[in-house]
Amino acid sequence: MDDLLLEFLTETSESLSVLDVELVKFEQEPNDTEVLGNIFRLMHTIKGTCGFLGLPRLETVAHAGENVLGRFRDGTLEVTPDAVTLILRCIDTIRDLLGVLEATGAEPDGDDGVLISELNALAEGQSTTPDPTPDPAPVAEETKRPAPSAAASERSGARESAVAAQTIRVQVEVLENLGPPPLTRSR
Repeated sequence: MDDLLLEFLTETSESLSVLDVELVKFEQEPNDTEVLGNIFRLMHTIKGTCGFLGLPRLETVAHAGENVLGRFRDGTLEVTPDAVTLILRCIDTIRDLLGVLEATGAEPDGDDGVLISELNALAEGQSTTPDPTPDPAPVAEETKRPAPSAAASERSGARESAVAAQTIRVQVEVLENLGPPPLTRSR
């Protein structure tokens, strides 16, 4: 694998970790234009670099996510928990594709059409289905999913836990890379 691709993988993984943290902040304060601007720039950079490196699948997914973020930034699209969840799915897909790229040295084949369609529909102001997988059979009333507000709260809590765990992993990795502190003599 060439150095340029390795550098891209490293920087993009770091950017995705930042995106996770920033999206949690953004979901809590959707009017924070500074956080939104940072999220948009990170996604834009990922998209542009994918295009430069000839990674069309990654570029297409990132582009669709960037379109939604651009609409948030322009104020033409309301920030909702479902919209943020869709952006998080986009980021998870990018992360998964990067994992395969890192392991094999090539962008994987596949189809992200459902996710891209949902992102494009959201960017165009159309409603999207938060969970594209249909239930296999009718669900009894007592086993149905919680109300959207409870589900959104549950997703947010799970995201915060995942972000906290990722932040700790990154911090441990940084400390491990630094090595032990230098020995000093005491007088």
